[in-house]
Amino acid sequence: MKKTLWVVIVLGIAVVFASAALYAGTKAPDVIKMENKLYPKHEKGIVEFSHKKHVVEYKGACGDCHHDKDGKPLATLKDGDNVQSCAECHKKAGEKPKGKDAPKLTDKEVLEFHAEAIHKNCQGCHKEFNKKNNSTNAPTTCVKCHPKTDKAS
Repeated sequence: MKKTLWVVIVLGIAVVFASAALYAGTKAPDVIKMENKLYPKHEKGIVEFSHKKHVVEYKGACGDCHHDKDGKPLATLKDGDNVQSCAECHKKAGEKPKGKDAPKLTDKEVLEFHAEAIHKNCQGCHKEFNKKNNSTNAPTTCVKCHPKTDKAS
């Protein structure tokens, strides 16, 4: 009986530590380097997104950035939950074709382009923040988010 009790206690402790390790392994990093497999070579410097700053300092909710297939915020998402990469749905590399010969695309077709989806999400929120706060602190231009590099990777 005593031996069984010790086995149960040791297994219980092991489960607690294993659970904590699994949970910690899925937490979002403080800073996310926005590299993506869609782009074998980046034309601009890679954005380093401060996830922690957006959540802690700016009080952003998960659903402010993360959404379902219909564009609805994932309001119940929390740190530690698994999330899909943007590229899982926004599968086309780069931005929509431009110029006079470019095809006319629906809003849904435009959002198939990874860069268009990311830019709409980030710039839209930044523009809204700036307007609401009579500010220009939230960046809305390429050079404010994409760092200058001697050689894009």
